[in-house]
Parts: sequence; C-alpha cells; structure tokens
Amino acid sequence: MEKKGRYNTAVGYFKEKYGCRLQKIVIDAGFTCPNRDGSISRGGCTFCDNNAFHPSYSTPDKSIHLQIEEGIEFHANRYRNATQFLAYFQTYSNTYAPLERLKEIYSQALDHPSIRGIVIGTRPDCVDDEKLDYLAELSRKHLVIIEYGIESCYNSTLEKINRGHTWEQAVEAVNKTHERGLEQGAHFMFGLPGESREDMLAMADKINKLPIDAAKFHQLQIVKGTKMEREFEEHPERFVTFALDEYIDFFVDFLERLRPDLRIERFVSEVPPRFVNSTPWGLIRNVELLRLLDQRLEERNTYQGRIFEMNSKSVGSSIL
Repeated sequence: MEKKGRYNTAVGYFKEKYGCRLQKIVIDAGFTCPNRDGSISRGGCTFCDNNAFHPSYSTPDKSIHLQIEEGIEFHANRYRNATQFLAYFQTYSNTYAPLERLKEIYSQALDHPSIRGIVIGTRPDCVDDEKLDYLAELSRKHLVIIEYGIESCYNSTLEKINRGHTWEQAVEAVNKTHERGLEQGAHFMFGLPGESREDMLAMADKINKLPIDAAKFHQLQIVKGTKMEREFEEHPERFVTFALDEYIDFFVDFLERLRPDLRIERFVSEVPPRFVNSTPWGLIRNVELLRLLDQRLEERNTYQGRIFEMNSKSVGSSIL
C-alpha cells in the first residue's frame, strides 16, 4: 500500500526505513498445522483452503531457492521497481517444526543474495521461548518479522471456526515476541460467523492493546469446498456480509478507532474467482480498492486514529 497520508501503510514504512519497496516472495516449506494433523484437531480452520491464496510458483516440491528465483521473476512483471525481497513463509504454520528444522529452512532463504529478510506466518500456539530466543538472535543480523494468524478477538468465534487456540494464547505469544524486540504483525478477518458489525468494530480496542507493529485485515470470502461454505449455505443468518461501499465505510469506521502508529498491510483480500461461487464486488483489483478507501477517507475528512485520539484525550482529561 502506497503512503496516502490518512493511514499508516506498510509500503510507506519500508520505503522510509530501507529506501525501497521490500516485496514478499511466498515460500511453501511443506509445513502443516496442529489443527490439521490431529495434535489438537483435524480439518483445519473452517474457512481455509491455502490454494486460494497460494501463488503458482510456490509449491513444496520445489527447493526454497527455486521458489525464490521464480517468485522474483513473477514479481518483476508486476512491480518493476521491486529490487529487494523478503522470503515470506506463508503457507500453514511456519514455526510448527523442531527448532533445528526451522534453522535449516530459514537459513536456506537467507542465503539467497536477493533476500533481505524473512517473514514467518504462524499461529500463537506454535511458538515457544526457545524458538523466540532463536528468532531474536537471528534478527540481530537479518530483518525478521513474525506474522501471527489470530483472525478474531473472541474465543467463541475462534472455537466456531476451529482455530484451536484462544485469544489469551494470542496475547501471550504477542507479548513474549515483543519482549524480545522482534517485529511482528497480526492477521484478522471481518465477517466471521456470529460476529455483528459492532463486535467487529469493538475489536479495534483489543488490537490497540497488543504490542504489534502491523496488521492485516480483510473481508471474509467463502471459498469453495470449505466447511464454511456449507455453513454459509445452511445458516446465512450467522454472517454479516458487506457490499463494496458498505465495506469501505466499515473499514473507515474501524481505521478511526485504531491507534495511528499501527501499520496497515492490507484491508481486503483477492481470492481468484475460480475458488469462490460468486464475486459480489465484481472483478475489482486491489489498486482500485485502495483508491476507493483513500477517496472515502477524503470525503469524510478523517484518518486512522481519529476516534482513538479523541478517546485518549477524554481519558486523560478525566484523570486530571
């Protein structure tokens, strides 16, 4: 996301800090998840089909170096100004392995001359002190970012979607990561079953209290063949769905409640049309969605953190 002035963007941050865009190259290192392999559950999250957001160049049968080479070639056609890259371990839970195996995998990516650092997507229940200590040590030489999939701030929702971890576990993992000085982000979804619009807006206050540096948000998309597709067909009343204009307005409302220093990495997702039964927003691309968000912020003359700042001043005045 390019820097727009009314919200804090990840691309703007990296350009300012490192002098260039840092493009993520998705890596599939063959991990799984504890809610898939029977450790805590089977079947995975009810909304999940990794193929729906998995680029064609990233498959576990290829070496990590080959995935990086093909990823660089892929992005060269989309982002001609991308010259520095991050290896993004995105698929499933990328700390869900013994530490020695993690060291081997991460070092293969960091050995590539075009890789500036690594981004590790994982779950809050798949880190421990030993792994975090190692990542903190690694971050002294390389850029290391941990990205936690949290999805919701409500335990009732996490249980419904078969996440297999709690909000309290997420808070604990984030705090332990922060204590070690590691950069970290978190991922949340809007429209999960049982959550009202008010529930979703209220998540901003909980997220503000997390010592995270960045966040990804996006609307729920119903992917073919998932358990959530069946639930959506049988119980549509459990879901809040957004028309495009409604979602833009909702996200502006949400942005106003977020602390202004939190970097926004994403506010929508794009699942390829072949993975969904319908595309209610049409085939609109991300660049146009970003333009619509910027336009709505301008129209409403508002910005990230506006309500957060008002509430903070109000609390300060009441204390005095």
